[in-house]
Amino acid sequence: MPELPDLEVFAANLEKRFKHKTLERLEVQVAKKLNVPEKELKETLEGHQLTAVKREGKTIQLHFGPERILGLHLMLHGALNLIEADEKIKYPIVSFHFKTGHGFALTDFQKAATLTLNPVVSDVPDALSKEMSVNYLEAVLAKKKAPIKTVLMDQHLIRGIGNTYADEILWEAGISPFSVSKAIPKAKVRELHQVIGKLLRKEIQQISKMLPDELGGEIKDFLKIHGAGIKESPTGKKILVEEIGGRKSYYTEEQELY
Repeated sequence: MPELPDLEVFAANLEKRFKHKTLERLEVQVAKKLNVPEKELKETLEGHQLTAVKREGKTIQLHFGPERILGLHLMLHGALNLIEADEKIKYPIVSFHFKTGHGFALTDFQKAATLTLNPVVSDVPDALSKEMSVNYLEAVLAKKKAPIKTVLMDQHLIRGIGNTYADEILWEAGISPFSVSKAIPKAKVRELHQVIGKLLRKEIQQISKMLPDELGGEIKDFLKIHGAGIKESPTGKKILVEEIGGRKSYYTEEQELY
């Protein structure tokens, strides 16, 4: 499943390819996940220029003007694919055809990817937004007895952080994923806040260099502890694996338990 750094890169690459291009035709192949009737979706977007592509939390948003925003959530197996003239797209959910003759499609063999016209603006801070301040993080953690990893992944508290990068962030910050959130000292919370921004932005930069134009593909080359093929951390500690909330969590004993 693509996570925040991947989605940030895909959004930037989509914008590079299609910004200022006019959507000639929107082809909806799977309509069951639409939040509005298909006719309304087409009437709202067709004939308008794509002005921006942004990542918001775990979604990619296509901006065709005020009140003309389409949110794409790839879910577990969704993907973005360029539409080539001689190639048939497999498992399309929706296809975007621009007047230039170019286009792309959102695909998902599970048909779980979702489309949302004019999604509600969330008041939950994105992990890389200015609203995600150290004071906000301190206030959130001070109220929670849940494991810190569970809190970091709670999209009702912080938008964007998934399973992979929760592990990477906590290892970098030296905090056990099993730590009780409210028990983490303030100094450590400040360090955690710095790590979140620094690590995610670094991943975006590195993935962008490896995928300068692509709309898909998950780069795991830079992960330090999350992954079945990684046996030791960069410091030489054995990587342990346990489940937290039904998700595999990768960590080492060098991470402090609070």
